[in-house]
Amino acid sequence: MIRCQLPPTVVIRVSAIPFAGRFGSRRTRMSFEWEIVESGPKSADHTVLLLPGGLNTSRSYAELMAQPALAGVRLIAVTLPGNGGTPPPEDFSIENYARLTADLVADFGCDVVLGFSLGASVALEMVASGAFRGPVVLLGPSLSSKDEPGFFRAIVWLGGPLGSLPSATMLKMMGMATKQARLSEDRRAELLADFRKNDPRIMRQGLRAYLRYLDRYDSPAARLCDAGVPAWVVHAEKGDGGLTREERSTLKACPRTTLVTIPGTSYFIPNEEPELVASLLVDALDQAVDHTDRRGR
Repeated sequence: MIRCQLPPTVVIRVSAIPFAGRFGSRRTRMSFEWEIVESGPKSADHTVLLLPGGLNTSRSYAELMAQPALAGVRLIAVTLPGNGGTPPPEDFSIENYARLTADLVADFGCDVVLGFSLGASVALEMVASGAFRGPVVLLGPSLSSKDEPGFFRAIVWLGGPLGSLPSATMLKMMGMATKQARLSEDRRAELLADFRKNDPRIMRQGLRAYLRYLDRYDSPAARLCDAGVPAWVVHAEKGDGGLTREERSTLKACPRTTLVTIPGTSYFIPNEEPELVASLLVDALDQAVDHTDRRGR
């Protein structure tokens, strides 16, 4: 069981950060309320952007922030809009999330981006689209809909005829999974409280956009490899989805991609395996020196 005590440098705040995006020939400027959790010195030599999984909040990275190996690194976790009770974006597409978070990378001068599940898809899209050129650590990513379990795909599909009811059912399932996490009882209660802040009506929109993204590209593994950045792809043997045989083969053949398999079952990699994740972040930061021009054009 993992007990987490946040370091005293952790700060929780909500910030309004303007986002300037280009859509076709039209210039648009929007403002989003980002829920941000920070740890580490602001004067640190290295900064990492942490993107939580779907339905999770920035507080889900508490265990990682408490790791001694990262004490000198500035860690900035942000809740993706529409998750954990935060205001939703107008556009739930992963491509839009990638544009929004790339803007944060520029604002904070991030060297590495780490994402879990949905956050991993956003990080992958950031480098595949050229919006970010630094190392990425992808925890439990699904590269295609085949990587997601059948019950998840069914819940998303049923959201068409049944509205938000399947999403509400999924929230209850997440509650049951949280109770099995290898964490203290208090910490499980904190994560569960954040899950329960999600609105099933908003969830429905986000889940449908996520599943559409997973089927949008012919070879997401090749897109990641072609990005030409150091990448770590991490899965447990069971619990957080997986990779098809073709995807795994493509990533193994990619010279800049490292595949990591965690023995056993884990549905909450950042929370249950923080020491391992911290070591991968240290490796990624070592690689970041070769990617000084990290913000894409």
